[in-house]
Order: sequence, then C-alpha cells, then structure tokens
Amino acid sequence: MERTQIFDLMGELKLYGMKAAFDEIMATAVKRQHEPQRIVGDLLNAEINEKQARSIKYQLTIAKLPLAKDIADFQFDGTPINQTLVNDLAGGGFIAQQRNVVLVGGTGTGKTHLAIAIARSCIRSGARGRFYNVVDLVNRLETETRNGRQGRLAEHLTRMDFIVLDELGYLPFAQSGGQLLFHLVSRLYERASVIVTTNLAFGE
Repeated sequence: MERTQIFDLMGELKLYGMKAAFDEIMATAVKRQHEPQRIVGDLLNAEINEKQARSIKYQLTIAKLPLAKDIADFQFDGTPINQTLVNDLAGGGFIAQQRNVVLVGGTGTGKTHLAIAIARSCIRSGARGRFYNVVDLVNRLETETRNGRQGRLAEHLTRMDFIVLDELGYLPFAQSGGQLLFHLVSRLYERASVIVTTNLAFGE
C-alpha cells in the first residue's frame, strides 16, 4: 500500500497521532530493523500520546484559567510559602482524598499564581477543573436564579474534579449572593475539591 493511501486511511479513522509520527517511526524501524509488533506498538503509543495531549489542551481551555502560570515560574525565595507542600498539592493527591485547599494572604503574595499553577498541574495529570473569580461566580449564580434556572451551574460543577474560587473576600456582594455561594460549596462537598484564594483570616 502506498504511503498516501495509508495517510488517507489514517485520516478517515482520525488517527492523527499515528499519521504525524508515521514517517519517523518507519524510518527508525528500517534503520534498526524493528519487528512488525514493535512498529505497531510504536504507532499505537504515538496515537495514545497525541490523544492525551489533545485532551489536556481541551481541558485547559474549558477550565478558563486566566493566565498560564506554572510552579516553576514562582519565586519561593524570601516568602514563607512551603514549596514542598505546594509541589505535593500539584500532584493532585488532595483531589483523590476529596480535600480542599485554602490559600490565604494579602495582595501580591502569589495566591492566584499558585492556584492556577496547581490547577494546571492537576489537569495535566488528567483531572477536570474550572476557575472562577468569586464575584463573577456570584453574579452568575444570581443571574441563574433570576432566570429560574437555579441549580444548573451547581449540577455542572459537581461533575468536575476541582473548582478554583479566586479572590474570596476582596469585593463585597449581597447577602443573597453569599447564600447562593454557600449553597454551591455545600453541593460540591465530597463531590469536587475546592481551591480557594482569599485575603480573609480563617475567623472571618
């Protein structure tokens, strides 16, 4: 079968990973005299890797993270932040344990950066998440309620592995909005982990 025919068939089957890696895998196979089973295995692995990369890219897009921040970009020197703990959180173990994360500190301490970095790391490991500024989320919950659709967003978010609630306490919102937010967090309890960034002390 001609190379172009093989590529046409791969395209019809949506085997884009195989198609992209085909020439390199075949060249290596000829050079090193790989067995047919090895060639097929390499092509399958290329397809799996491409699908995983595409899935991660999609999940990063729908997470609506406002910036591309990673832990490697964060300057821990001169801060009281426990780098070992942050790296542990980035591993996503808290999601498997159905635990939550609260990042407390003043403006400019890097809370949002770390929340985004932890979220990106968890998504790369296969988790599904969504980022919200708290005020924007409350506004959306209030709009949902006014339109008679209360609970739709909560139902959607319970299917996520984690939710980031950024800037809790920075701007005030009505008591009714606070109640809607509390109800949402209650719905998420033991269904999805929550990462909160706030300037409020725990007593507040």
